Amino acid sequence: MIAQRAAEKLKERFPDAVLSVSEFREQILVQVETSTVRDVCIFLRDDEELQFDMAIDVLGADRLVVEGTSEKADYINDPFDRQIRSKKQEISMNERFEVIYVLYSNKHKEYVRLKVSVAESGQKVPSVAPVWKSANWAEREAYDMFGIEFEGHPDLRRVYMPEYFEHFPLRKDFPLMGIPGSLPLPDKQ
Repeated sequence: MIAQRAAEKLKERFPDAVLSVSEFREQILVQVETSTVRDVCIFLRDDEELQFDMAIDVLGADRLVVEGTSEKADYINDPFDRQIRSKKQEISMNERFEVIYVLYSNKHKEYVRLKVSVAESGQKVPSVAPVWKSANWAEREAYDMFGIEFEGHPDLRRVYMPEYFEHFPLRKDFPLMGIPGSLPLPDKQ
């Protein structure tokens, strides 16, 4: 399995950057230090044995636990980490957001996933758009919906929301019905 080999090679090449490796349903997830993600991606792409030549997706996730939510939403269950947090355990604001990279090797027909944690306090993630052009729009979407900024992105601007919109709709603390008056709507005629 080339994804398992990728995890081994990453541990050898970036011993301080690899924070954890987990497997769920024969899928490998490697959590890496945020500042090293671009270097890790370049290695996965350029290594002769691995050749992860496609970024299938770059996803944002908000791991905030909101007090007073329903029983099912009172925990975060990440099958890769096999980690469950109760609503009483606050998620550190240093790890509120995550960026998950789904990478694919055409040669080996396998996926590997990378994950980085992002602080709420404006921490920036190195952009992988210079590594794979397909990451461009996915990073813009993560920025638009979660407010995760990608350093070195060639054109980081909103995709869905207008540029002047001050909020990020997929954050867990964004009101379900939106914010009245935050977007001017056309008059009914």
